[in-house]
Amino acid sequence: MPDALMPSALMTTYQPLPISLERGEGVHVWDTTGRQYLDASGGLAVCLLGHAHPFVTAAIQAQAASLIHSSNLYTIVHQERLGQVLTAVTQMDSAFFCNSGAEANECAIKLARLYGHGRNIELPTIVVMENAFHGRTLATVSATGRPKFQMGFEPLVPGFLRIPYNDIDALTQLTGNPNIVAVMLEPIQGEAGVIMPSPGYLKAVRAVCSQNNWLMIVDEIQAGLGRTGHFLAHQSAGISGDIVTLAKGLANGVPIGACLARGSVAPLFKPGQHGSTFGGNPLACRAALAVLETLEKESLIEKAAETGHYLQERLRKNLRGLAHVVDIRGQGLMIGIELDIPCRALLMQAAEKGLLINVANERVIRLLPALILTHAQADQISAILYDVIKGFAA
Repeated sequence: MPDALMPSALMTTYQPLPISLERGEGVHVWDTTGRQYLDASGGLAVCLLGHAHPFVTAAIQAQAASLIHSSNLYTIVHQERLGQVLTAVTQMDSAFFCNSGAEANECAIKLARLYGHGRNIELPTIVVMENAFHGRTLATVSATGRPKFQMGFEPLVPGFLRIPYNDIDALTQLTGNPNIVAVMLEPIQGEAGVIMPSPGYLKAVRAVCSQNNWLMIVDEIQAGLGRTGHFLAHQSAGISGDIVTLAKGLANGVPIGACLARGSVAPLFKPGQHGSTFGGNPLACRAALAVLETLEKESLIEKAAETGHYLQERLRKNLRGLAHVVDIRGQGLMIGIELDIPCRALLMQAAEKGLLINVANERVIRLLPALILTHAQADQISAILYDVIKGFAA
């Protein structure tokens, strides 16, 4: 066992709070001292069904007792089934499974470049957005629009052209560029602080992409899987991406990512051009199938829309007029409370009152609770945030 008095042997990639979580049930978790918390961060949007969901737990236990891994040199029945279910619900044509959102986005970037080379474009370029977040691998951090994530890792991967998010004019001005092959964006910018698209923006991006034979790559890693009240957030705009990436809540905590494609780009990969040792293994895929079945059986996508609306209304009612509160925004159970000052100190202050939250972009309290959240629990979140923000302002 590690000695708490000894220096950590971990690389300092995170700055964790002095809280060690031991178990969870539903939207609640308990630390090693027995203290209970309401988890409004959901493991950073991962614990879609809450903690220790019995149906998912049973699926994991059964698969672990049967076969955890077999490699993609053999047909994996649960992977085939998961691909069928996901492509059906998203109206896509093919799926590639990996282990994380960053890997799913790497796959999307490679597909876009392959698509470009197939059109005899020597320098295929992907349009990406300011303040975007797509991952921490070298290619995805290059696509990310936040300099703080890129500093020290130069030279960055070329082939990306950055424009402001929510600015359709900036995109249309690029239509004469012969090297562009795709536009990559988040339907809601999560890491930037839950930045919402303007009405009509996503539909306009889709139109520009279609008119210019560009792929529309939609990073649904944080917003997807029902969190916003639609299976995919961009479906609320009545459009479909050509490539869609998923991860986070797909298997409720078991690592998995997915890159989905449709149309001419769907069959582009040939054997040996891409792969993943662990991606789509039997354990992860069976857990993901259990999650998707539960979303449907328990009508959790509709519940996320309704409970998210309720929580946002409670927050607006309770927090209106508090010093430093600038905006409350979001869709479904993806909510941001923007302050006019840095507020990372609220993480521990909220935890001391029994609530786990997250802060994005220094000044935005980001709420990503499980889709099973009740109205009573939403009331509790609102009440605690009122206390901590009021105290923080004072």
